[in-house]
Amino acid sequence: MKKTKITTEYIKLDQFIKFVGITGSGGNAKVFIENETVYVNDEIEKRRGRKLYKNDIITINQTQYVIS
Repeated sequence: MKKTKITTEYIKLDQFIKFVGITGSGGNAKVFIENETVYVNDEIEKRRGRKLYKNDIITINQTQYVIS
């Protein structure tokens, strides 16, 4: 599990995907979320604006990330 530290209260899912380097831009993150299976706390998530808070677990392509 990869820890991702944020310094704000939350980060949106599309920003997170860009932040961890899965995509190069927010626009690409939107397309990624539409076309790939992304889990937030073991539930499929399709909303790019989903707010992620500390201790949320995001699973993308069998890689788990935790917000810290």
